[in-house]
Amino acid sequence: MKRRIVMSMLAGATLLASTLLGTGPARAADVPADVPAEFGTDWHDPVTAAPPVGRPTGRSCEVTVAQAQFRDFTPYRGRYTPPGGCGDRWSKVVLRLDGKVKGRQYDRLGYLHVGGVEIFRTSTPQPSPDGIQWSVEKDVTRYGDTFRGPQDVEMLIGNVVDDTYTGVLDVKVTLTFYEGRPDGESPDRVLTLDGDSALTTPRNSERVVAEVYATGSGGGCEEYWYLSVPDPAPYSCKAGEGPYREVQIRVDGRLAGIATPFPTVWTGGWSNPFLWYVTPGPRAFDIKPITYDLTPFAGLLNDGRPHRVEVSVVGVPEGQAGWSTPVNVLVWQDERRAQVTGKLTVHREGDLTDSSAYTPGSEHQVDTEGAHRLTVAGYVDTSHGRVTTTVGRSLAHTSEHRWTDGETSDGLEATWTDDESVTVDGRGPARSTRTHRIYTMDGTTTVGAGDRLRTVLTLGDRATAVESRGGRRAAWSRLDDSYSGDATYTANVPRDQRHAVGTTSERYRLYGSHGCYDRTLSTVQGVLTGDRDRC
Repeated sequence: MKRRIVMSMLAGATLLASTLLGTGPARAADVPADVPAEFGTDWHDPVTAAPPVGRPTGRSCEVTVAQAQFRDFTPYRGRYTPPGGCGDRWSKVVLRLDGKVKGRQYDRLGYLHVGGVEIFRTSTPQPSPDGIQWSVEKDVTRYGDTFRGPQDVEMLIGNVVDDTYTGVLDVKVTLTFYEGRPDGESPDRVLTLDGDSALTTPRNSERVVAEVYATGSGGGCEEYWYLSVPDPAPYSCKAGEGPYREVQIRVDGRLAGIATPFPTVWTGGWSNPFLWYVTPGPRAFDIKPITYDLTPFAGLLNDGRPHRVEVSVVGVPEGQAGWSTPVNVLVWQDERRAQVTGKLTVHREGDLTDSSAYTPGSEHQVDTEGAHRLTVAGYVDTSHGRVTTTVGRSLAHTSEHRWTDGETSDGLEATWTDDESVTVDGRGPARSTRTHRIYTMDGTTTVGAGDRLRTVLTLGDRATAVESRGGRRAAWSRLDDSYSGDATYTANVPRDQRHAVGTTSERYRLYGSHGCYDRTLSTVQGVLTGDRDRC
């Protein structure tokens, strides 16, 4: 993903950034003696504060799914064979990617397909001249249906290797299967769309969930969609109406789900790779899919005919590329019925608000507000009675983007919210899950004397989820993944003349009815200076 010098973001760092990072380069008295005065030719291997995937005890089997060196845009193709000795039902399946690269290279986006199902999407760190290694783990138990038989495998991390960009991406991906009773939550089938975006579900489907690995990328302005401005504004990334983006899914042309895309910052983002060499931004290595509960449409989908399922991104100028939106469909079946019938009973869509106002001046400004609501409900008549599912989703976005002529100062302060409720009412007490998601971005990039480029940035990925039965809380969780960074280097010079300095910090907190996890990582000039567990 080739970077331009985006003189970007946010009007002022938050209090958290000021507390953790100070207002400039770290003072000698604040760092250990072994921390260099500036970045050298090597630094700590990339690491995140996110928790490792929990693994059960007992017998396990490991299968290598892909092993390749990516130099260009040629996919790796192979064959997956289920593990021997661990049965065909598993309590857990864990994916692990191990990678290494050295030299010079941009960040690259990659995917892994097994049997046509996208089970993993990722981006890569940028290497040091001396080389780095990194790893990513992901719980992929929900794709168990795909793993039970032999499958074709395709993996690609598109790359360019030449005299300047020398980094070859050397990766290995394994799946570890843990023998035991399935968790009872994984779907019975995992489906993909055919070439015409058509979906044919089993006729006894009683729950249907779509997941979309939506990413804005590819080196164009949609890689920085949150910074785009309406056409009248004098800025390098324009997008018609401005930066509001919304990922929509439709069934036979009817709006079936809406969602806010996560504003992923890749490891060259904000024009400053020194922010990400050791600590990537939230989700950069493990890109999570957007999920849509399509169960209200199950009665329609279960007629045995193909139905058109399409994904689109609101706000992208017509004809402009830059978004990838692969779709998996997870299906739970009623084993006691050959066909489950039903009906869509409620479809209520609010007006879509998308307004960006440009204010000219010595400091240009674009203020954006966006919002949308959707409620759908439907029932299915199952072997255990009629079950009604109601899904509500409410999105909102506000941002303030300020920049000067030449974009030598560029700032953004933005907040996205995505509230979702799913209520299932049938035999027994009603069950509901309410999820409140908040994504934040606040930072600024400036270019000063001697082409010294400085970026101060904070990012937030937060979510609260509450599960209720019969109106009483049964389980809850709260996530707060916060990143802060402050890095400066000399732009437009060879790497060995950049004289870069930088501090970063990530605190990942996840707690609730299932326990507590709280870890903080801190770095200075590429050295890991702090690793603290508070639980």
